[in-house]
Amino acid sequence: MEKKYHLWTEGCQMNVADSQRVGSSLEHLGYAFTDKAEEADVIVMNTCVVRQSAEDKALGRLSSFKPLKEKNPNLVINLMGCLVGVRGAEKLRAKLPYVDVFSPPSDPGPLISFLSSHRPDVLREGEVRAIEADETARRFGLMDGELVLPDHERGKTISVHVPIVYGCSHACAFCIIPYKRGVERSRPVGDIIGEIRSLAKQGVKEVTLLGQIVDRYGKDVPDGPNLAALLRLAHEVDGIERIRFLTSHPNYFTEDLMDAVAALPKVMPHIEVPIQAGDDDVLKNMRRGYTQQDYRDLVAKIRAKIPDCSIATDIIVGFPGETDAQFMETHRVLSDLRLDVAHLARYSSREGTVATRNMDDNVSDEEKMHRFRLLEELQEKIVGEINQKYLGEKVEVLFEEKVKGRWRGRTPTNKLVFVESDEDLRGRIESAKVTWAGPWSMQATLERQPELLSL
Repeated sequence: MEKKYHLWTEGCQMNVADSQRVGSSLEHLGYAFTDKAEEADVIVMNTCVVRQSAEDKALGRLSSFKPLKEKNPNLVINLMGCLVGVRGAEKLRAKLPYVDVFSPPSDPGPLISFLSSHRPDVLREGEVRAIEADETARRFGLMDGELVLPDHERGKTISVHVPIVYGCSHACAFCIIPYKRGVERSRPVGDIIGEIRSLAKQGVKEVTLLGQIVDRYGKDVPDGPNLAALLRLAHEVDGIERIRFLTSHPNYFTEDLMDAVAALPKVMPHIEVPIQAGDDDVLKNMRRGYTQQDYRDLVAKIRAKIPDCSIATDIIVGFPGETDAQFMETHRVLSDLRLDVAHLARYSSREGTVATRNMDDNVSDEEKMHRFRLLEELQEKIVGEINQKYLGEKVEVLFEEKVKGRWRGRTPTNKLVFVESDEDLRGRIESAKVTWAGPWSMQATLERQPELLSL
């Protein structure tokens, strides 16, 4: 009987990339993917704990798997990611005795070792499928050790996240990531470029280079390459048509990096560089290392170097001690800069962070939500006005998948576009004319077919 695995993934793009690699490793051992947990022989839960709500969701989902384990004692449950962290899982082992394997972020090793030593019967039964996985790799011209996408993604996944920096050493006051993912570690250039080449051979058209602070790539390596140099190398990979990177930090976004984005046609003009707050005292308490004016100057420089680029930011409201006046500084910055995207979050205390150890979480939940809504309403208005400028304009769209009868894709500036077409547009870049524009997405028609009425 075919052995199956089920993946549950929550959180950031890094977790998505990690789960992809776990799936690839399991398929190499002979497992097949299932989207139904009750059918699985192995369940992997890849977790996030950036906010309390994410941790609560993960624990709630994990508890729902307990009856499956009671019904089938041979079921292997693997808890992975930031809920486990890099500092050991002794407390979790005592609290969750029905979990078989605890894996740190970005490390499928403990699960593979467990299956190899505890379930040799599964590996024997999976030998045929493992041989098939090797044949798939050879068919795509992949070398030993190169990433083979999971079967259910192969030929369907157009855009893939490629980690280039694991962990983080910056230690912002609010952030749990350094404690859960460990110190900053840059991957070797050869590994990254090899992975991008392997993805291109499997039909991937776009890669997004990932790091908690992506523009610190190479800084932990003596005389190591920087992100700009890596982008130039990735740009030479045949088959890859678009390259993105995230998330940047204002202190490390250099002119060299701006020049690379401006000069390389495959590198998309979309920059994700968080401000987190608009008040200088709050930024200092957050340990961000720059001022509001520094951020304004950076945005102006990016826009001058990379005309017509889009810029995304992150903002946390209700950080400990944030007053109404300080919040309104954030509101003013967002209003002035008119950025294309603002990822908003309410501050959530995380055990072990500087903010939790040393600061009083004294902004009420009601006030946090009030501030969140004010920024949300402001940003919706701003983006609605920005996107209206696209009406009647032609945009180049890379189409990824069909959703509810319409093809979904993105422009170079990361705008979401929907098009109605009976053609198979997956993986194609097509010119489309925008017929409707809202704050969160746009509708368009292909330039080479009669226009369809927008919904």
